[in-house]
Amino acid sequence: MKRFDNYPFWIVLLSNLLSLIIYGLGFYIMFRLSFMIAAVYLLYILALEVRLIRNHCTNCFYYGKTCGFGKGRLSALIFKQGDPAKFCQNNFTWKDLIPDILVWILPILVGIVVLIIQFSLSILLAMILLFLFSSFGNQFIRGSLTCKYCKQMELGCPAEQLFNK
Repeated sequence: MKRFDNYPFWIVLLSNLLSLIIYGLGFYIMFRLSFMIAAVYLLYILALEVRLIRNHCTNCFYYGKTCGFGKGRLSALIFKQGDPAKFCQNNFTWKDLIPDILVWILPILVGIVVLIIQFSLSILLAMILLFLFSSFGNQFIRGSLTCKYCKQMELGCPAEQLFNK
């Protein structure tokens, strides 16, 4: 299996476009309830992204390189390199995915509330698209474009170990 030392730009672009679409749909749904809730949602996403590039990307094979999400290069611009041996030290469980799952679950729940208060076809469509992009979109990006060609997986990846048990 071919593994990338640096991913092609088009994969990085597609993977980040998917994330931005998911974040945008979530923001739109949250905004329909309240600007303040939407702002807190964006801060939550920012905190998750910073946590990722600070605590995981700094220890990854792709630190300073172009990973499938471009975050290895971003991490190197902001944080100093960690210890690659630490990348696999943590036992990754389904519980660890909860913060990431909340990125799309919370807007779906808020969308349900908005629909109960006042039905909106645009909110319903945004909820459906959010679910589809978060589930099938992520499955495609990770399964067909990023994780499949990841060099870190050869070295050990806690997420790969969780999903392929």
